[in-house]
Amino acid sequence: MKTALTIAGSDSSGGAGIQADIKTMTVHGVYAMSAITALTAQNTMGVTGIMEVTPDFLKEQLDDIFTDIFPDAVKIGMVSSGALIRVIADRLSFYKAKNIVVDPVMAATSGARLIDEEAIGVLKEALLPMAAVLTPNIPEARILSGVEIASPADMERAARIIGDTYGCAVLCKGGHQLNDANDLLYKAGSFRWFEGRRIANPNTHGTGCTLSSAIASNLAKGLDLEEAVRQAKVYLSGALEAMLDLGRGSGPMNHAFAVKGEYEK
Repeated sequence: MKTALTIAGSDSSGGAGIQADIKTMTVHGVYAMSAITALTAQNTMGVTGIMEVTPDFLKEQLDDIFTDIFPDAVKIGMVSSGALIRVIADRLSFYKAKNIVVDPVMAATSGARLIDEEAIGVLKEALLPMAAVLTPNIPEARILSGVEIASPADMERAARIIGDTYGCAVLCKGGHQLNDANDLLYKAGSFRWFEGRRIANPNTHGTGCTLSSAIASNLAKGLDLEEAVRQAKVYLSGALEAMLDLGRGSGPMNHAFAVKGEYEK
């Protein structure tokens, strides 16, 4: 069995963070492991508290994972401090980790900043150049590229700047700000658009975590990047189309929509 590691925060409501990552990886047939960067108290209506782990404890988690069950792919999600980002970069470099997918959780789709400038600087310096692919949303792509994004052409320009600056592939996610569900992959000087279908489901909590974890799972199984992205988008659409409706706010998707077996009954 192939293996994948998620390095991210915990979502107590189960829709995003390591919970979404583990569900996604499991459904994709890979063995999921996690190194937790922070505990969050949250539900479908918002986050009420965050408690970060210490850099030493994060290092201990990563050392224990890599020296025992070496991951075939690594997904990195919410990391809100520069000290934790440095630990991650140091350990991934030390163990020569492969198939690193970075979901640069810097800004919400509303545009609100989620980490400070110092942490963003460390992210750019230490972690992004190690990635096989980055998966920024529009606000995050704007921060990384310095480009205002209001059209597909702007997405292409921003993706090229990011990819050429950090030497990695970039999947720039369209989302509601451009009124489409189309994502753009920039890799080694070339572009590929992945068209998506607009799905009328207001419950989209954890879509970014889920997409990046699906990509990591597919890379762990040996798919090339373009096919890993294509299949991940198909999976995400299926999870949204299942129309799970839980909670009083923006609820989670049904990550296990395609799982049918005797234990489901």
